[in-house]
Amino acid sequence: MARQTSTTSHPLPADLRRDIERAGYYPALVTDVTAAAVAGDPVVSHLVHQETTFDQDTVMRHITVLAVTGTRLVIAHADDHPAEGAGKPLATATSETVPLHAVRGVMLTHVVTDPDAYRPGSLGREVTVTLGWGTVSRVDLVPASCGDPSCEADHGYEGTITADDIALRISADVDGEDVLDQALHFARTLSTAIGH
Repeated sequence: MARQTSTTSHPLPADLRRDIERAGYYPALVTDVTAAAVAGDPVVSHLVHQETTFDQDTVMRHITVLAVTGTRLVIAHADDHPAEGAGKPLATATSETVPLHAVRGVMLTHVVTDPDAYRPGSLGREVTVTLGWGTVSRVDLVPASCGDPSCEADHGYEGTITADDIALRISADVDGEDVLDQALHFARTLSTAIGH
């Protein structure tokens, strides 16, 4: 007997399904995995990001779906994997849900070309959305110094620890103005949600 899932009883919002379809990366699989992780909660805001990478002769596609519900951040990610031997291609899809109270930060890095001509309110044509909830942290270490240029003592190291669980780069020129606007809206919505 075929296994039944409950994803169709609580469908995703039409705009989220449309964005997954538009990304074009195994939309039925990505929709089902996202719906299973959302588990019927109303989606407040979402962001869909499809990316293609090249590794020697291999083209690999990735898709990330971020969704904010009233209590959770839902992350669904799918990747291509090359076929082994004469086998069929393989895709893996992973979902994670994070309580909003556990999200530690939302960081936006705006890239602005020709900042002398910057128009107030435009915020540039590219943004990197970085979210942290404590699963992955990056440690950047550099040799410490005391400020005395003639000092030869070993002062150890100093550094910073940055939460860096996921980072998505969105460009208006590559992804479209609407996706850039959606990324900014998503980041504002999540920032407001974790600020309460």
